[in-house]
Amino acid sequence: MNILLITADQWRADCLSAVGHPVVRTPNIDALASAGVLFRRHYTQAAPCAPARASLYTGLYQMNHRVCGNGTPLDRRHDNIALATRRVGHAPTLFGYTDTGADPRAHHPADPALLTWEGVLPGMEARAELRDGYEDWRSWLTARGVAVPAEDPLALFAPATGSVDPPTGAPALYRAEDSPTAYLTESFLRWLSERRDRPFFAHISWLAPHPPFIAPAPYHERFDSHAGPDFVRAAGGLAAERAQHPWLDHLFDHLEKGGFRPGARGSATDWSTEDTHTIRRAYWGLIAEIDDHIGHIVEALRASGVWDRTLIVLTTDHGEMMGDHHLFGKGGYFDQSFHIPLIVRDPSRPATHGTTVGAFTEAVDVMPTILEAIGAPVPNQLDGRSLVPFLDGHPPRAWREAVHWEFDFREVATGRAQKALGLPAERCNLAVYRTEQVKYVHFAGLPPLLFDLERDPDELVDRAGDPAWRDVRLACAEALLAWRAEHLDRTLTHIELTDRGPVTG
Repeated sequence: MNILLITADQWRADCLSAVGHPVVRTPNIDALASAGVLFRRHYTQAAPCAPARASLYTGLYQMNHRVCGNGTPLDRRHDNIALATRRVGHAPTLFGYTDTGADPRAHHPADPALLTWEGVLPGMEARAELRDGYEDWRSWLTARGVAVPAEDPLALFAPATGSVDPPTGAPALYRAEDSPTAYLTESFLRWLSERRDRPFFAHISWLAPHPPFIAPAPYHERFDSHAGPDFVRAAGGLAAERAQHPWLDHLFDHLEKGGFRPGARGSATDWSTEDTHTIRRAYWGLIAEIDDHIGHIVEALRASGVWDRTLIVLTTDHGEMMGDHHLFGKGGYFDQSFHIPLIVRDPSRPATHGTTVGAFTEAVDVMPTILEAIGAPVPNQLDGRSLVPFLDGHPPRAWREAVHWEFDFREVATGRAQKALGLPAERCNLAVYRTEQVKYVHFAGLPPLLFDLERDPDELVDRAGDPAWRDVRLACAEALLAWRAEHLDRTLTHIELTDRGPVTG
């Protein structure tokens, strides 16, 4: 069985026509869902990119892999999906990036690998990379005769016309056929044509729809920016959002425009609602671009004769706020940052193709699912659970009734969050326990939050201090504590040394 793991960065779960988005149209992804299984309530375990991907690749919660932010090294002792599949004969090949920081204990202090957090996951071979400097993409463009700015790499993302700020909706400077998405797709398709009869494991890791939120033509005008749903916001405006929690208030103080539109200056909270509509239109356009490339890849798999021998997993690392609660980016506790897409197509299990799963699933489930689907051993220490029973049409009886995620907001290099909030680094974190009915957010060093999702699905009213909700808050806190106790690192806990030697249970 071949394996194709596809991630499109910073992709909200609701931005698919297959789940009923009123504007965005993703026909190729919808077709893939019809040829596989769509998981409607799938959540990531952490944010931003490096922590989220650490959970995706290792099958571990953040409390166990301990990648707290972009730049935190991934402990070399952890197994991962690339290493595990290598043990059964695959050669995992990367097209894009994994954002894996190298473990300093395995490198000399002068090793250049320690100068970046954008390393490659151990066990993966990079065929085409896409890092912050965009060197490989720039070389590809130069070879195609495209004029590449010699200065700031991000200059390629400037609008072809109009200003960076305020946003005008102008397309990107580069053509659609020259985009980072096109570069990685072409690299994969060329590599696929070389595979012949050898099984493969390819990981396509596209940047879009991650910032910069500037789409190439014609995707920049694919959708009507005003046809979408209203932004989810408190009636009292930005001041009401800030008042919900001290951490949120701190976040608004440091939400910079430049993180979403390179070259823009000032606070993202200064963007008007009209500006946000324009930015959201570009975000949707980048998703439409991804959808077209999904179509190219499926067509190539069919033409090469491997469509019915390829396990496909389509997902992302985390979501995107995109103007909801006056926020952009990812992190914290709102669903928009953590509810993400997941489609799994296993050609050997056609009976469930075209079905939808409404049970709670998590990013840590991807690694054990891939391993079981290809008949590889699933390590005991993984926090995730295989989704193969759902692919077989026989959901487990005792499945999770809640999802969990974590967010660590320490800033090691600057200490900014620690100083602003008056907390030591180890208390700059939160953990979420979310059921159908309630969401409980436990902060290590700040007050908790509690939302009644049945009456307040937009998470606008905190019930944590309401005496009428005291029992619910206590029950949620106990459930979160039980979850943590159950999932503490158990790499060796299933082994007991006896006079007969090690016994595994």
